[in-house]
Amino acid sequence: MGKKKIATAKDNGGEGAKASNVPAVSKKKVDVGQLHVQSTYNNTILVLTDAKGNVLAQSSSGALGFKGAKKGTPFAAAKVGEILGAKASVMGMKEASVTVKGVGSGRESSIRGFISKGITLTSIKDVTPVPHNGPKAKKPRRV
Repeated sequence: MGKKKIATAKDNGGEGAKASNVPAVSKKKVDVGQLHVQSTYNNTILVLTDAKGNVLAQSSSGALGFKGAKKGTPFAAAKVGEILGAKASVMGMKEASVTVKGVGSGRESSIRGFISKGITLTSIKDVTPVPHNGPKAKKPRRV
């Protein structure tokens, strides 16, 4: 016979996301930073940097425990934004500028989750690469 699973207080009801490990006190104190959002169809990655571009914290939908198609959802992106917002507020960050890259569904919801932790945004910039002709097409096949 198989073992039975015993539910503990650590389980979060199979919601699909792990509990985050946000520290109570941070060693780094930063008041202005940058949030880089990379949103694809399959995942959403958020990187928090200081004004110079040094990475302070990062997280993604996959790192929170979302698997498969759920990683690309706006709900997963909002959870990532909330966790990074909590980490930023522990560091003492007051304002941030946002750089968005990609065409996924988590672009807007990740930013909304980030500002829900009380951080003001100074600017939102879209740096999604846009093709403007691309490589030369193949010659047509002669039969």
